[in-house]
Amino acid sequence: MAVSAAPAQLRLVDLELDLDVFAGPFDLLLTLILREEIDLLEVDLAEIVIAYIDHLEARRELDLEAATEFLVLIAALLELKSRLMLPGEELEELELEPGEAAAELLERLLEAHRYRKAGEHLQARLAAEAGFRFRQAPLPAELRRASLQTASVVYDPMRLGAAIGELLTPPPAIDVRHLLNPAVTVAERLAHLRALLRRGAFSFEEAVPGADRLTVAVTVYALLELYKQGELTWSQEQPFGEILVSARTPAGGKRAA
Repeated sequence: MAVSAAPAQLRLVDLELDLDVFAGPFDLLLTLILREEIDLLEVDLAEIVIAYIDHLEARRELDLEAATEFLVLIAALLELKSRLMLPGEELEELELEPGEAAAELLERLLEAHRYRKAGEHLQARLAAEAGFRFRQAPLPAELRRASLQTASVVYDPMRLGAAIGELLTPPPAIDVRHLLNPAVTVAERLAHLRALLRRGAFSFEEAVPGADRLTVAVTVYALLELYKQGELTWSQEQPFGEILVSARTPAGGKRAA
């Protein structure tokens, strides 16, 4: 079964191997494994890793892209080999066809390539904005304390004295003539409502004829106070209709005086 080659943007590791079951380049070994011409269970992956480390020491340089691809391939081979080593029924469920295994390896290589390109993009952005990074540093020593020899007059001393004098001047009195003084008290409204109750039931409008908003509000408060004390009650036939106030009859049958 033919296996498609790796994409042009991916470079397989240039590594010569000398194993018990194979001798040759690493990319050829990978192709033979994917074609099932070499049993992966017979390949010692640890020897491949050791050979790659010796390869890096001999070259005395590290190609990060090639190293990344090698790690991805070795990780994929380790996973495939672990699946093959599973016994019994699990082997049949997890076994991959050669084409599926090749597609999985190439997909992981492409994913590693995307992450590498994303890292390069972020590195370029960081380099482009290097001059705008915030750096927190203490104030230079020469600016922390000014000596008398280098100090100079910025403002006229009289101007400073006048500013301090303005702080000592009492502010003008606040004009409250626009505020309305309370024209009615709660005690007055209570006496007014009790006088109306002695004459019988009455409507709320009769208690506040022509009154301002403050008087109406104090009258409502007085109504609530008399209701709490049990002296009166009220009723309203419909929403926003007339409110009828009447004296509450206690349990003994006598009305409150």
